Amino acid sequence: MKLVVQVRLLPTPPEAAALEATLRACNEAATWVSGVAFEMDVKSNFALREHTYRQIKARWGLGAQAVQHVIKKTCDAYATLKAALKAGNLGRPGSKRYRRAVEKPVAFRPQGAQPYDDRMLSWQIDQRRISIWTTAGRMKDVAFTAAPEHLATLALHRKGESELVYRDGMWFLNATCEVPEAAPNTDPVDFLAIDLGIVNIATTSDGQIMAGRELNRLRARERTLRTKLRKKNTPSARRRLKKRRRKEARRARDINHKIAKHVVAEAERTGRGIALEDLKGIRERGRLRKPQRAAHSSWSFAQLGQFIAYKARRAGVPVVYVDPAYTSRTCAQCGHIDKANRVSQAWFACRSCGFVDHADRNSSRNIRARAWALWRRGAQSTAPAHSPNRRVGQDANAAPQPVAPVVQARDLSPGSLTRRSGPPCGCA
Repeated sequence: MKLVVQVRLLPTPPEAAALEATLRACNEAATWVSGVAFEMDVKSNFALREHTYRQIKARWGLGAQAVQHVIKKTCDAYATLKAALKAGNLGRPGSKRYRRAVEKPVAFRPQGAQPYDDRMLSWQIDQRRISIWTTAGRMKDVAFTAAPEHLATLALHRKGESELVYRDGMWFLNATCEVPEAAPNTDPVDFLAIDLGIVNIATTSDGQIMAGRELNRLRARERTLRTKLRKKNTPSARRRLKKRRRKEARRARDINHKIAKHVVAEAERTGRGIALEDLKGIRERGRLRKPQRAAHSSWSFAQLGQFIAYKARRAGVPVVYVDPAYTSRTCAQCGHIDKANRVSQAWFACRSCGFVDHADRNSSRNIRARAWALWRRGAQSTAPAHSPNRRVGQDANAAPQPVAPVVQARDLSPGSLTRRSGPPCGCA
């Protein structure tokens, strides 16, 4: 499988100036190519190359490989836009957002990321140095730093393109690595089910609860602080806002990585698969009071599910996605479904058999039962496709691919607990 390892560059001021000039030239050229592609309605790589290659070299002085990557980056941007329009991510055809996306050419930020191949970039990993092409010439011995495990991954598995990224005053290289996968476990003894929520980020069917109290407090504090700084709107307040941006996202990402690592390790150790809820579309389905909207919008369930999926794939652990409908109202002991069973956010009490348990733990047991039933029926499909995230340890496959140990299915057999409608669990 393909993973992306991120390293931080440590350029000197002249080197940083050359890198910035390179990004600006490449993105300015890409914006011009985008305009040509839009006017002539030519979006394929080879056809667009005939109309723009010589002009780019003459006007911006880019090398041959850089020109190729500029044209390819433009074509990839239009392919991404086409996929987003087809999926309905930009609204319905004719809507204001849809028209704004299709009525003008794609534009690139002056400091947008630029791909590099091995002809433009060479690595000396043991010395923590790179040699990189710029518009000012080849720069050798540019220092970089990374964690020891990331350096080991680079040394053993780096293959393919890298991306030069400028973010928050820092320079990074995202290097693609092809890491071998473990043999898939095609005969799990059981499933470790995960109930996802806001109050409790994840609750396993083993009874372990990963509380979200710390993360929710951080998010509430950051929202309050951002509101105060925006109202103040002084130069120092704007500097502080800029400094603190992405802090909340970085903290949430770190917590999700740790939870995913723990869940996959436990499933691998016990020879089990992992069962997750298919929460696609939950933001559109839910109707919330105003105080709940911010917490619901910042709920990073998709990121946690993506982390679990790629770590499980690397470890050979099967993953099953189940319909979450009524899992929070169904008794895991007798199967009785009743809205009144959910006494509170934390507790579940069955009105039929009197079974009492933690609400999220009861939900996770229902998810486990559904996953096991689906697996025994031999349901075969693929996991929901997630957008690749270009960060350390993320699956970097550009398009969703069928993966043998990953299953998504809905049990539609008579008498099943699965239903086509109803509130998803873990949202209270």
